[in-house]
Amino acid sequence: MKKVLIIEDEISVRTFFKTMIEKNGYQVFEAADGKQGIRIYKENLPDLVITDLIMPEKEGIETIKDLKALNPDARIIAISGGGINDPKIYLNLAAKLGTICTFVKPVDNEILLSTIKKILS
Repeated sequence: MKKVLIIEDEISVRTFFKTMIEKNGYQVFEAADGKQGIRIYKENLPDLVITDLIMPEKEGIETIKDLKALNPDARIIAISGGGINDPKIYLNLAAKLGTICTFVKPVDNEILLSTIKKILS
């Protein structure tokens, strides 16, 4: 069973993604911020990470850098609503750091799910 780690500080978003992804046959781990996400990544070595970019404790750009330092081949999807800035600013930086793809919140769930399936097939 393929493993997915969701790093997202908004519990409602994290729970929705977890439920949707689990219903499609994946094992899902979740973290409320990048600090917790890095720990869970090391413990479980997921096949894919979906991370928000604006979070407390450890934000997403720093988390992506740390994940890539741990595993240069880590497969990462970045999502962002942008906070006070245009989300595309953060998402473009995430793409430069090696994410597979990026999404602006709110994410189209069908597109996200088809992207996950394509990456993990």
